[in-house]
Amino acid sequence: MSVDELNIVWRLGLALVLSSAIGLERELSQKSAGLRTYTLVGLGSALFMIISKYGFFDVLEPGTVVLDPSRVAAQIVSGIGFIGAGLIFVRRDSVRGLTTAAGVWLTAAIGAACGASLPLLALATTVAYFVVVFAISPLARRLPASPYAPSALRVVYEDGRGILRRVLAACTARDFKVADVDVDRPEGGPHEGQTASVTVALEVHGPGSVAALAAELGEIEGVLAVAAGDVNEMFD
Repeated sequence: MSVDELNIVWRLGLALVLSSAIGLERELSQKSAGLRTYTLVGLGSALFMIISKYGFFDVLEPGTVVLDPSRVAAQIVSGIGFIGAGLIFVRRDSVRGLTTAAGVWLTAAIGAACGASLPLLALATTVAYFVVVFAISPLARRLPASPYAPSALRVVYEDGRGILRRVLAACTARDFKVADVDVDRPEGGPHEGQTASVTVALEVHGPGSVAALAAELGEIEGVLAVAAGDVNEMFD
């Protein structure tokens, strides 16, 4: 039995389009795995499935050789796990990259569905992905913050005025626990005519609003600048 490759090449095209759509969203979000990674994963998975379904007709004989295409799909799942593991890293108490790794894994499944002639399932899964990213994710951000979730603040203040104590007191007053303090004093001291300043990075945990805390710290006399950001970036 021969295979009409032109009749099945549309599956590769479908995998290319759908996985590229997911990769484009990740690229715009500036994630570690972007457009090219997702597109290649989806396209490769589709090709693996096509090979598993149609690549052995020249050796198959009824009652003599029997193949199980599902074994190839299982190998795709385990193989993509290695890529996903490379996208996940842990720093301090924070785990990063889980969503990106899950997206790569899902894209592999979409590509496999395209290769297995299941375009409706592939399309529905792609739509579901965008529902999760653009609808569920904003709702999740509206949930109350976990008291164990780390946040970071960078405060620049005038040196020698006891401001750090006031900053820590303000954090405690808003039910934030300060888990880490990183003080950076410029070498050589201030230039002539300039006030000595100190930069401190704070890792805080609490259910309150970090933005509100930052605004309050900015009103402390002697505080020159306040910024809220990612723990991994501020403590690099």
